[in-house]
Amino acid sequence: MARPEAHTPAPQAPAPAPEAARLSTLDRFLPLWIGLAMAAGLLLGRWVPGLQGALDAVKVQGISVPIALGLLVMMYPVLAKVRYDRLGSVTGDRRLLASSIVLNWVIGPALMFALAWLLLPDLPEFRTGLIIVGLARCIAMVVIWNDLACGDREAAAVLVALNSVFQVLAFGVLGWFYLSVLPGWLGLPTSGIDVSGWEIAAMVLVFLGVPLLAGYLTRTFGERAKGRAWYEDRFLPRVGPLALYGLLFTIVMLFALQGEAITSAPLDVARIAVPLLVYFVLMWGVSMVFGRAVGLAYDRSATLAFTAAGNNFELAIAVAIGVFGVASGQALAGVVGPLIEVPVLVGLVYVSLWARRFFPSPTGAAAS
Repeated sequence: MARPEAHTPAPQAPAPAPEAARLSTLDRFLPLWIGLAMAAGLLLGRWVPGLQGALDAVKVQGISVPIALGLLVMMYPVLAKVRYDRLGSVTGDRRLLASSIVLNWVIGPALMFALAWLLLPDLPEFRTGLIIVGLARCIAMVVIWNDLACGDREAAAVLVALNSVFQVLAFGVLGWFYLSVLPGWLGLPTSGIDVSGWEIAAMVLVFLGVPLLAGYLTRTFGERAKGRAWYEDRFLPRVGPLALYGLLFTIVMLFALQGEAITSAPLDVARIAVPLLVYFVLMWGVSMVFGRAVGLAYDRSATLAFTAAGNNFELAIAVAIGVFGVASGQALAGVVGPLIEVPVLVGLVYVSLWARRFFPSPTGAAAS
């Protein structure tokens, strides 16, 4: 997916071009393509008899094959763009890594817990589903939002990998804490989840491990055979559009799988949407301000913000369905997650590009 060079200083003209103009023609109309993909998926799931059952039946170890294929195609071009020889500058940036851990694994789950109880006190199933969404940190679609917002690709690869490790180790423990322990301390009703760490590890391997390995091997052997100039100037522009096609295919499949559940309960969807909308905007905004406050440059602050604001919808839906059932309110809350997350984070891409002016120019910012 084409994007402007992240380290080019902003022009000094008194009336700079709109931020949207910095995106390629294909990317500039991304909100339109995403809106059409969401609508197409909902209509297909609602009106094509047997489609939802047929798609839902194509699973391997609980992982939806159509969605997995879409995510692999979506992530591969972006991860093929990563310059893996520069990852050392990211792993040495303690401000970035520490900020990501705090935002993703302390602030994010706590904020979703608070919003779920404040805004859905009378709807325990939806409340539990939202808390599960808050625990599932993003390891896939965030690479697209980060790339469009001119974030740091190398930093995104490291933070996504960091989230993956924490997801395997901490998801079950945090689920127990936020659904059983903390509500008990506060005198609130409790619930619980029983999810295998092996199931989470399998999803991480499929949704991150496979495209990450493919991207690394492609760059390694491509540069070795043809050189970096050929790889970045000739090869990457050819495979770049696959990321957008994979994203749109994933959205169509996801909404086709859950189209009936979404369209048959519009009032429930609206109730669930409110805390989700507040959550995504607050997490992104707090993370951008946090990055600026600790001295991160724009590109790493944007990466920090999108990795903190996004969620792993596939994991949240799979856990909710596996524990509570496909027709449960918990599963519906997970399904509504991407319905709100996708358009909101696309909008925040444009807000992020606009906010770039409030960060020091790259030449004056520390590299790490």
